[in-house]
Parts: sequence; C-alpha cells; structure tokens
Amino acid sequence: MHDAVRRGRGLVLLLLATLLTGCLALPQTGLFAFRLAVTSLGIEDVRIGPYSVNAGLDTSDLSSLLASSLGAGSLPVQATLAMGLGLPAGMPPVEMSGFRWTLDMPGVDPVQGNYAQNVTLTSGEDANLRLPVAFDVLAADQQHMTPMLELASQLASQGELPVGSELAITPGDLRGLGMTLPAGLLTPTIRLNVGDDGQLIPQR
Repeated sequence: MHDAVRRGRGLVLLLLATLLTGCLALPQTGLFAFRLAVTSLGIEDVRIGPYSVNAGLDTSDLSSLLASSLGAGSLPVQATLAMGLGLPAGMPPVEMSGFRWTLDMPGVDPVQGNYAQNVTLTSGEDANLRLPVAFDVLAADQQHMTPMLELASQLASQGELPVGSELAITPGDLRGLGMTLPAGLLTPTIRLNVGDDGQLIPQR
C-alpha cells in the first residue's frame, strides 16, 4: 500500500514537472527566444581633464595636458557610450526594468554601472541609450599611463571603442505577453566584443 502511494505521488510530481516545463517553454520560445540586439556602439562627449574634445579632433599631443595635471594627481577621462538597443525582427515588445553593464577596454580597469530606468524594447525601432564611462589616467602606474593616454586619444579622435573591447549587459526584470520574468530567469548576461571596423561580435 505504501509503495503504491509513493508511486502515485511520484507520478503526480512528474506530471506537475511536465506541466511546469511546458509553461516555462512558452516564455522561452515566445518571449525569450529573446535576445537583446545591440545595434550600435559609439563614443560621444569626450572630456580629458577639464577639456571637452570633439570627435575627429587631433589629440596626438597630450603631453602638455598631462604635465599640467601631474600636480593635481588626477587626469580624469570622461565620455558617453551611445548604444542602440532593440530586439530581433518579429519579437513582441518587451519592457525591461533597467540593466547592469560592464565595459572592458584594453589598457584600463573595467568600467561598470547600473542603468536604472525602464527601457521599452521593440524590433525595428532601437532604443537609443547613453551610458557614462570614466577612468583616471594618473590612477595607473607609469607603465600603464601611456596605453591609457593612447586610449583616451582614440576615444576622442575616432569616436568609437577600440578593437578588443567587451560590453556585457545583464537585463533586469522583463515584462511582455502578459507576464513578468524576474532578472536572471532565462535572461543570461549578453556579451559582445568589438571587432575590426567596429563590428559587434556576440560571444557564445
């Protein structure tokens, strides 16, 4: 009798698990065959120390700026990462409650932040977002100072991320199709590498 009860309970649990798997399969294949589509990345509003530097301006001579900053012990580089964010074609609209992000550029420590505003994601119409990027050239030891200055110069003069940069985005809660998926459920961190000519290469 007890064996029969145990077998019955096991069958019920199996059926429940099957039903739950079916329920989870719906958002996975409907709402989340979901993949964020990062359609563009660019650099705007570069500031080196107190100076605003327009993209395209020759910044080859930063030695005087560096020398003037040595006494203060700080030479901050600030910029804005402009990003186009959307969904692949055919996906229904999704509301994302912000996201965490990390930008890793060659020669500097990773920069990270939390985009706290809701973002409406649609296919065919990208959300244009702006993320603050900042690092201090003089916070590095002398060995890494030159590469950091070169990076600052490239950001300012070319208006784009250097090859080998990596952007990671971890979505917040997602709402769509009448349901809400908490952050971390079927929404893994998305990682992109910046390749030659600024092409974006998704990591697998």
